Amino acid sequence: MSYVLFEEGGKIATARLMSQAETSMQVEMASGKRLKIKTQQALLEFETPEPAVLLDWAQAQQDDIDLDLLWEFAPDEEFPFSTVATDYYGGTPDARHQAAVLLRLHGAPHYFQRRGKGLFRKAGQETVRAALAAIARKEEQQRRIDEDASALAAGQCPASIADKLYSLLFKPDKNSIEYKALALAVHQSGVGALQLLRQAGAIASPWHFHMQRFLLEYFPKGTGFGNLPIPDATMPDLPLAPVEAFSIDDSATTEIDDALSVQARSDGGWCVGIHIAAPALAMPRDCPWDLAARARMSTVYMPGDKITMLPDALVAAFTLREGRNSPAVSIYFELDPEFVVRSHETRIEHVHISANLRHDLLDAVVTEASLAADPALQPYPCAAALALLWRFAQRLKAGREAVRGRPERPGGVDYTFRVSGLDNGEDAARVDIVPRRRGAPLDLIVAEMMILANTTWGGWLAELGLPAIYRSQSGMGANLRTRMGTRAAPHQGLGVPQYAWCTSPLRRYADLVNQSQIIAAVRHGRTAPLAAPYKPKDAQLFAVVGAFEDAYGAYADFQRGMERYWTLRYLQQESILQRDAAVLREGLVRVDGLPLVLPALGAQELSRGTRVRVQFGAADLVTLEQPCRVVEVLAPEPAASSMQSAAEEPDDDAASALAGGLQVAVDVVDAGDAPAATAAEAVVPAAEASPSA
Repeated sequence: MSYVLFEEGGKIATARLMSQAETSMQVEMASGKRLKIKTQQALLEFETPEPAVLLDWAQAQQDDIDLDLLWEFAPDEEFPFSTVATDYYGGTPDARHQAAVLLRLHGAPHYFQRRGKGLFRKAGQETVRAALAAIARKEEQQRRIDEDASALAAGQCPASIADKLYSLLFKPDKNSIEYKALALAVHQSGVGALQLLRQAGAIASPWHFHMQRFLLEYFPKGTGFGNLPIPDATMPDLPLAPVEAFSIDDSATTEIDDALSVQARSDGGWCVGIHIAAPALAMPRDCPWDLAARARMSTVYMPGDKITMLPDALVAAFTLREGRNSPAVSIYFELDPEFVVRSHETRIEHVHISANLRHDLLDAVVTEASLAADPALQPYPCAAALALLWRFAQRLKAGREAVRGRPERPGGVDYTFRVSGLDNGEDAARVDIVPRRRGAPLDLIVAEMMILANTTWGGWLAELGLPAIYRSQSGMGANLRTRMGTRAAPHQGLGVPQYAWCTSPLRRYADLVNQSQIIAAVRHGRTAPLAAPYKPKDAQLFAVVGAFEDAYGAYADFQRGMERYWTLRYLQQESILQRDAAVLREGLVRVDGLPLVLPALGAQELSRGTRVRVQFGAADLVTLEQPCRVVEVLAPEPAASSMQSAAEEPDDDAASALAGGLQVAVDVVDAGDAPAATAAEAVVPAAEASPSA
């Protein structure tokens, strides 16, 4: 009985020869499968031993064949494998020895190049040397991979992996040794990459973990700016406005975008000015600084720090700092004695900033009562102007509420985070969380003035046929939708016919774009659509809207995540083990006095508004999970809470965006983890109008 050894699909196989023609053979494999092969595929015919026995023996024997020796005495020209088999074994080698040599030649392409039907040609000396070096490197890399994987599984983090920790977790090079070691360790241990690295002590700083996670995604080249010249903000050709303006911001604010002024009119009316810093005057479309701002889209805020959209020097040149004349885009509203707006006018000018008021220093004294009293008796600056703006703001708010068909939810608390000592490491840092009543007089004044400016400018641009970036809102309750686009549309939550972000050009790119359109409108009037930086149906403007919305949402998620991190740190810092809370829904509770919403064991069956006392477990500062359980029910649901409008539900959605902790998507083996949830936007006018919103 005859057998044949042949090549099929780049592999060596054996079979029983059944029949043979001039150009083909019919063979039967050991499995019983029959094949028709070409005669030129047959490399060796033999009668003994059995095909399977021959192949097994040859595969076992080939590893003992010295490749260097084979290469040394192989001819320089093409040769059949039988030739070197004869030279290697001497005499007339049998089928087993020939098969062993064939397998050895076949499996060593770095020594011998296949030339067809059992023919080979030995590689050049330099080729062999380079190939052997590459094999040695690969073997060394595999050794390192195995060693590092074993170390991780044993709870130790190799230095090579520690050095690339965050890029491995969030932006891995899947061809790197470190990634392959981590993937192997995950596969062998059955433990996720993040958990495995934590067990190995690789993540020493949760704060650094969250920062690097964000920076690698959105600032992979770093947070610095190129070495570009700062635009000139002197602009001597601009007229000086005949007003004394003042700003209202937090003490930590450096990007002071907006200021206000008040002038009395002889007929008992008033002129209210809203003045916005004007970097767009020196940053035309597609100039280097415009491109830099477009790449970032917004300032990124986080407790204790921020990443600005524009460099500090450029911000300092255009910010509305106290005691100097600053270029501004101003809108003036002429009011009658009853605070009804009679007309408005937009100007490009210098504005003298007489004061930078800080609401965190003045909120305690600028109260409803003080604003209703004699301004001359008040201990704070700009008292008369603030009193008038307070009355005007209340009228504006009432008008918007009439359009909305319901009043805005009263009360509510915003929180300011102050982090100190972070330069010495997060363990040395101290966080203070300062509550601030939402809708406080200064807060309401700024919010209403900005809503008025953004609404009016948005309408004016639409009237002139100029595209701009708008925010619109429609729907109710769970169907509430906030959108961005280039056409004016109603903003239901604010109760205005249109809303274009225009009042924070130092910190939001959408506002910078809109300001450039406003400047064109002032300079060119009805012909502005022909001269504006962005013309109708400009494709780049649509791209800016999409990119801004994505970036702004991601930055907001990051800010919420870092605020949650510092809130959990605050619980540890103050040794808070229990706290009163209010039940929201689906087992969530809102902790009193803190910006913290989280699931609480035992709250699932309690109705919304029920007052409870909760107990905290040990927080996980990496995943931002905070164990919590109800230990006492303090009071049932108050009647008033059950009457709250379903349309105001999104406030709780925004507060509870990270209630379940942060789910970290790690792009290595266990990369199927879901990303962190995105909060719905709250229907809060101050949130839309606030410079940092």
